[in-house]
This record gives sequence, C-alpha cells and structure tokens, in this order.
Amino acid sequence: MKFKRQTKDEDSINLTPLIDVVFLLLIFFMVSTTFTKETHLTVDLPEASAKPAQEQPQTIDIVIAKDGSYSINGNVLVNQKPKTLERALTQVAEGDNSLPLVITADAATPHQSVVTAMDVAGKLGFVHLSIATRQPKDTSD
Repeated sequence: MKFKRQTKDEDSINLTPLIDVVFLLLIFFMVSTTFTKETHLTVDLPEASAKPAQEQPQTIDIVIAKDGSYSINGNVLVNQKPKTLERALTQVAEGDNSLPLVITADAATPHQSVVTAMDVAGKLGFVHLSIATRQPKDTSD
C-alpha cells in the first residue's frame, strides 16, 4: 500500500489584519485631533517719552595683583593698606553700597589680600560681592 505523504505548510503570520488595525488607528487619530488656529492681534504700543533705563548697573572691579597691590576700576592704589582701599572704595561708590563689587585676584595673590578686600567691602556695607574666576583649561588626555 502506498500512502500519500502529507506536506506540511510552513507557519506564517497573516499580516493583513495587522495592517487593517494600523490603518484604522491612523484614521482615528487623524479624525480625533483638533487643530487650533493661532490668532494674531495687532497692537499699537505707546512710545516712551523718558530716557531708556540703564541696561546694566555699574560695577566696581577690585583687581588684586600677585604682589598684593590693589586697583579699583583700573586705577592702581598707592599702597596696600586697608584704609587706602576703604577711601578709594568710598570715593568710587559715591555712597551707593548697592553697587555690585567684583574681586579679581591673581592665582599667586596672598590669601590675606583677598580677605582684606572682602573685609573692607563688608565694613562699608557692600552686600553684592562676587569673586571672579576663570574656567580651567581643557586637559583632554
């Protein structure tokens, strides 16, 4: 007796229903989205009659060299005494203690010089004090 051999069909996934579902979802999202139209208003702004305000407030720059000598806004002080620094700060600030104060010191500056500058600024009532630094050089190995 001769039997017929049965051939097995390979299993496969029917993609047709999957594609149908994806298209239905696409149509659903396209229909359900809402589009808003941006409205533009034309406004006539009034013109200012006064002078424009000063954009950036004046700052007081204290630069401390590596030998400990001070300079304020580019003017080198006669000596390194705290009284001299105090008089120069009072003269430059003109009584306005709200001005920002920036201390820039050399890397080799004695620490005491920086502390003295901060102490004098604190005694005079300066509250906006910052110390300038620089970014380290990129040392990619």
